[in-house]
Amino acid sequence: MPASITQKNVRSFELTQTFFVEDRPIRRRLPALLLIAPPLAFLALFYFYPLLSLFDLSFFADGQFQLERLSGLISSDYYLRTLWFTSWQALASTGLTLFFGLPAAFVLSQYEFPGRRLLRVISGIPFVLPTIVVATAFHALLGPSGLLNTFLMRSFQLQTAPIALDHSIWAILLAHVFYNMTVVIRIVGGFWSTLDPTLVQAARILGASPWQAFRKITLPLLLPAILTSALLVFIFCFCSFGVILILGGPRFATLEVAIYRQAVHIFNLPLAAALSLIQIAFTFVLMWAYTSLQRKASVRMLSLGRRKPRPCKRGMERLAVATASFVLSCFSGLPLTALVLQSLHTAHGLSLRYYTHLFTDSDHSIFFVPPRAAIENSLLFGAATMLLALCLGFCAAKALSQRNAGKLTGFLDPLFMLPLSTSAVTLGFGFIIALDTPPLDLRSSILLVPLAHSLVAFPFVVRTLLPALRSIPQNTKEAATMLGASPFQVWRHIEVPVLSSALVAAAVFAFTISLGEFGATVFVARPQTPTLPLAVYRFLGQPGALNYGQAMAMSSLLMLVTALSFLALEKATPRDWGEF
Repeated sequence: MPASITQKNVRSFELTQTFFVEDRPIRRRLPALLLIAPPLAFLALFYFYPLLSLFDLSFFADGQFQLERLSGLISSDYYLRTLWFTSWQALASTGLTLFFGLPAAFVLSQYEFPGRRLLRVISGIPFVLPTIVVATAFHALLGPSGLLNTFLMRSFQLQTAPIALDHSIWAILLAHVFYNMTVVIRIVGGFWSTLDPTLVQAARILGASPWQAFRKITLPLLLPAILTSALLVFIFCFCSFGVILILGGPRFATLEVAIYRQAVHIFNLPLAAALSLIQIAFTFVLMWAYTSLQRKASVRMLSLGRRKPRPCKRGMERLAVATASFVLSCFSGLPLTALVLQSLHTAHGLSLRYYTHLFTDSDHSIFFVPPRAAIENSLLFGAATMLLALCLGFCAAKALSQRNAGKLTGFLDPLFMLPLSTSAVTLGFGFIIALDTPPLDLRSSILLVPLAHSLVAFPFVVRTLLPALRSIPQNTKEAATMLGASPFQVWRHIEVPVLSSALVAAAVFAFTISLGEFGATVFVARPQTPTLPLAVYRFLGQPGALNYGQAMAMSSLLMLVTALSFLALEKATPRDWGEF
């Protein structure tokens, strides 16, 4: 009996000690848990719940698992061919992007020359452009009545357009290179600038040729960054929607386009949901591989210091700089120039006629509302998205940056990146399927658009704010507290100066993403509240020179706003972007 009493006392003592020992970490982690609650609730309601609804729609009817609902997916080889086309066009686009992007990354990271910063800005503008504008720009350059065909027909007195790239695979591939080349330039170029030149110099002294030094030293060090950028480009091309829809026409369809056509045109919702799940599975695997490669590349980058580019003095160096500058200018500059010129070109010469018609109410407009309202809608949705994404992203980044966050960081950091690996079309389709019953009956609500846009922008805001929050030394805040500073004073005088640039960059990123979002918006926007990308798509779908000219004008305005936003990002970001 005394022995059992002793055992009980010892056990009680151990439980008491465990309680008090474990209670302190829990109390220390309470601020992080409170901060993490809003973004987790947001993801649970507007990400996981729509995806589960897609799964239920695909495989269940009346509470029973029914695989025969997907007979259309199994009986036809069309969707297998669609998956094959989606994969190989993404692979071909990635190869071409690396072919043109790697030399440009080398030149911009290694050499200092006049116009280098301007080239970086020009090459980066396509990435922040909406895909619908990218497709429109290439149509303005290479279409049957595009700038290049018009010039050749007038110069050589031709009756038909000599360049027939409209609705061809080559137009799709070139547009993908135009859109994604900056990913390779910034990721690979950012890592290339961190490599220690003495490694190559030592190899040359020991008798290695320039090719041997590159193959044995530089290339192995760069390989994680090259693979990271290649995988990210592949993901973007795999989920391509606006480019395929405009430039591919009815001949070509990726999984993204097939989901849209099944849901909107044929209204076969179970089949569209099944295609969405297939795409989610592929993109999840790709994003997992991307994050693994990114961690390896980040270790390489953190271990070395960044060095300044050197001036080009030798003839071969100048030739490399001139060639890269010419290629970048052609790839990035010509489509944008063609877009602006087409918006000004009328039957009576250069004019602002198409721009003035955007702000003129017409009784014969194809819109339920005038184009001016589409501009106002985009600005309104962009502002709402910016505020919501900033609030949620700051809470998530602040919680992840806490030193006492513990294992939460390892679990939640990749969790918050999941919307980045899910196509916007799938997210928009999930919204209209899931949010149709009280208390989340939002299908007819104007709030659905900024909610969808915030879900797309949220990962970018987290990735922008998190490095800035982690860069604030903890001992600096503790020293300020010991000297009598209140929590508000610590936040005002220590955190705000460090976070100001990152907050501006995150806000601009969220606003720009909302302004150009097309894949999810085509599902969730009401007919009475079109956005700028939807307005461009409607104009391009209607015959007539006026409709085409207004599409060019609206795309030019959208390009101008996104270009100014990118310039603000360049100014607000104090260093080269080494990651996406």
